[in-house]
This record gives sequence, structure tokens and C-alpha cells, in this order.
Amino acid sequence: MPDELLDAYRQRLEAAVRRRSLKASENPQLDLMTMLLAAPAEAAAGLDLKERRRELAALFSWAVPNTRALEVLAAHAPLVECGAGMGYWAALLRARGVDIVAYDSAPPGRRRRKNLYHGSREPWTHVVRATSVAAARRHRDRTLVLCWPPYDDDNASYAVLRAYRGDTIVYIGEPDEGATGSVRFRRDLTLNWTLAQAVPLPRWPRLRDTLMVYRRNAVRRPLTERDRCFECRRYIATGAIGRCLACAKRRPAALVLRVGKHRVEYLQEMLDAMPQAQREALERAPNRIK
Repeated sequence: MPDELLDAYRQRLEAAVRRRSLKASENPQLDLMTMLLAAPAEAAAGLDLKERRRELAALFSWAVPNTRALEVLAAHAPLVECGAGMGYWAALLRARGVDIVAYDSAPPGRRRRKNLYHGSREPWTHVVRATSVAAARRHRDRTLVLCWPPYDDDNASYAVLRAYRGDTIVYIGEPDEGATGSVRFRRDLTLNWTLAQAVPLPRWPRLRDTLMVYRRNAVRRPLTERDRCFECRRYIATGAIGRCLACAKRRPAALVLRVGKHRVEYLQEMLDAMPQAQREALERAPNRIK
């Protein structure tokens, strides 16, 4: 069964790779994901779902859209997506007639510099080269869309949130403490934005992908110099992982880096959710503690 299912999956994946455009009625990433997750439990081990997820994310997106999520995004147009990667969400929205501009600091493509999260094929739609901070600052009149910003990069989430001057953000990733969005980004959302809507997305095992619509609060509250550990609630320095040293000792992280005066920890589920190239780069990092 696993071999037959994998063969059928690979045939459909190869057909998707050859595609260059999408229609409004199509969502090949969701189709392929559904095909894999519908397999009997005894076949799951042979399918290597972690690798299949990375494979599909590299070609499409790190979060899988569904019809409801696309409808919610359309209702908040015009949109600006920062860190758009392959432009898969933007392509599906444009096919539906939605006004969206898409940016990435390193749009994928054979003639461009390497994108850490995606392969070398061209994006599904036009993606403009620009940093997320510059794009967010340029489009205060549009709803900001951030889809799976990296957990360990403030410039992809927190700095973008600070640069944006509009009133609505759509954050696509894991709620609360998870594999997406930096610590300061999530804390700024909690302090200065109000969750208006949450839409569960198709989910791979152990992930909690959700589309969340936030509205800016009328009064901004600054991040304090100290915050609480998200496990035991002791105070810790803002900018750390979100766990105190005691909790880190009780449940050790799979990988720890020293960044300035802070420890940046990666739990195993966070490493599992990363692109393979990024994970390998972290494991070779000279500032690795363990």
C-alpha cells in the first residue's frame, strides 16, 4: 500500500511541478496533502510525512490554504503579503480576482540567489523583490499578510509589525508559542493587537496552523524589559526563547544557540517544522551551545 500510494503521489506531484499557473477552482497542495493524510495509519510510517510536508512546502507554501481562509483574506483586501516565497497564496487569491501585492527578499527562481525555504523553480505568480520591512512600510493602506514567518528571525515578523502603519494584520501560522513568528512578534501581538477572527487551516501532524485576523489597539503598550516564561510563568528577559533556565533544564531543547546575551532554543517540534537546509545550517552554527 505505501509504495502504491507513493507512486500515485509522485505522479501527481510531477504534474504539479510542470504547472505554471493556477485557476480559482484549484488547490493542488491541499489535494496532495489530503491524499497523504487519508492513508491508513499503518501506511503512514512508509510515507515519511515529515519529508512529504517539506517537499510540498518547498513547491507551494509552508501553510496550506483552504477555501474558507481564502474567503477571509478576500474580505480584507486590498492585501500586501510580505515573505511571500513561492507566491502560492497570492496566486490563488489573484485567480479569484483579489487585489494583492506579494514581496519576498529573495524570490525563488533559477536565475536568482538561493531561497532557503523554496526550490529553484519560478513562483506561482509575480513576487516583487523587497524586504518585508520595506514592503510593510510602503503599504499602510493594505492589510498586512504574514504567512509562516520564521520562528528565529525578528526581521521577518516583529520588525515588519513595527514598520507597518495599517490597522489590520492577517497572521498565518501557529497561535501562541509555536514554530512560527519570533518571540517578540507574538508578544507584541498580545499587547497591542486584538484577535478578531481565527480560521483553522489544514494541518499536518503536530502542527496547529491557523489564519488569524488582528486589529490594532488604539493605545500602544511598549514591550517591557522582562517577561514571563511561557511554561512556569517566572520572569525572563524579553527576546529570549520564552522559557526560563529551570524549564529549559527540565525539558531540554534539541538545539540551543547563543545570540548576544540570550539563549535561543529550538524544541524538536520546531526543528521538524523547518526546511532541511535551514535545520542543517543551525546544526552547523558556530554559536551553537549544544
